[in-house]
Amino acid sequence: MKNRIAAFAACFLAILLVSPSLAQVPPGQGEIEAYDGLFRAAADGDLDAIERLTAEGAKLNARDGRKRTPLMVAAHLNQYAAARALIAAGANVDAFDADRYDVITIAAVADDPEMLRIAIAGGANTSLVTSVYDGTALIAAAHLGHDEVVRTLIEHDAPLDHINNLDWTALIEAIVLGDGGPRHVATVKALVDAGANVDIADGRGVRPLSLARQRGYTEIIDILEAAGAKP
Repeated sequence: MKNRIAAFAACFLAILLVSPSLAQVPPGQGEIEAYDGLFRAAADGDLDAIERLTAEGAKLNARDGRKRTPLMVAAHLNQYAAARALIAAGANVDAFDADRYDVITIAAVADDPEMLRIAIAGGANTSLVTSVYDGTALIAAAHLGHDEVVRTLIEHDAPLDHINNLDWTALIEAIVLGDGGPRHVATVKALVDAGANVDIADGRGVRPLSLARQRGYTEIIDILEAAGAKP
């Protein structure tokens, strides 16, 4: 009984740790109002200002108080044209903020396939190890059931079987942090169809099929069993 309680407590703590609310920090209204230069232009989606400021030599990879770049601000605020303009001008698409998030992971957590595609088209690296959890954008998207983002990352060679420092892969996160609903089912299917290893166990030695069975996620169980997953 003590072991089961300890395991539950560890799992619950891990869920709290990887909650999106405790992960990325978008700029707040006060920060946005205080922005100037390229940060203001990025936040406003002001393409004329971006062109003028970059021509005048503004620093494309300047940092705000949380080490966000203007490109990251554009990503957080869904300013697609501004993101394209900043990337075209030479902004670093692989820069990290204070919490080790890049533009791709920002887009993944925000469920923003369009920003994701913009970053990838600009040369962003889908394999970067990000965040304090040593994860990837794919793991973040799988955790949240952002299935279109997951499929897009898979199409662009995101690592399928990366294990973060919670001992979880994208597949495991889609199960243990998912709700078993349609988008998490679609996420699991996309990962399995792409060749994700269905038998990598978590830190307690429990494999994805057993994790799905513990939660009663019937559709996910069917996918894993059809893929030959071990219990």
